[in-house]
Amino acid sequence: MWHFLHDRTVVPTPCLVTSVLPVFGRLVGRIYVDLNRRLSFWASTSATDVRGKKFAAFGERSMIMWKPTTIFNERYISIGNDTLIGPDVALSAGMVPGQECISDIVVSIGDRCLIGRGSGIVGHFSITIGNDVWTGHHVYITDQNHGYEDVSRPISQQSQPERAVVIGDGSWLGYGAVVLPGVTIGKHVVIGANSVVTHDIPDYSVAVGSPARVVRRHDPDLGWVTVD
Repeated sequence: MWHFLHDRTVVPTPCLVTSVLPVFGRLVGRIYVDLNRRLSFWASTSATDVRGKKFAAFGERSMIMWKPTTIFNERYISIGNDTLIGPDVALSAGMVPGQECISDIVVSIGDRCLIGRGSGIVGHFSITIGNDVWTGHHVYITDQNHGYEDVSRPISQQSQPERAVVIGDGSWLGYGAVVLPGVTIGKHVVIGANSVVTHDIPDYSVAVGSPARVVRRHDPDLGWVTVD
């Protein structure tokens, strides 16, 4: 295991070095993961810190995990109690930071909600998310679109119609779902992964596809019914 030089200095043989390095690497990795987890928790936004107090409302035990992608115009955003917003989420009211919005509350997120990693909630007029709404990762919800009437002008310079979005209590939006302006999703609704919701979805139903369509609904007398 050990090799003695002429000056009696003891050095580890290559065999010992190669056996120790993986152990050391795993130890460093565990320390890094633990520190990163603790830092993420410490740097997250809650009701008691400076950033949390900028919001129109920030409920008890709610948290926006570090690090968010974009958050601005917090005074037009309301978050209920016991809600968790994952990391890398964009949460905004209005077009640019500092903008005066026409609604007192542009984005409202209820109690006990879970917004998945990498999602975007981009409000310009009114987005209302009820209680107990959960989303998968990378879900996009917006109340603003881009008009396209004049082919001679860039689309970015044309009208940007805004229509309110409502998502009912107890609903679930799967991974990658997109909710477009003017949509009302009822309560206890499931939206399938990667679906694009372009029109209203009634209570107690399952909708999938692009555009999303109802494939199952719950009838009070018949129970679950398949929709052709």
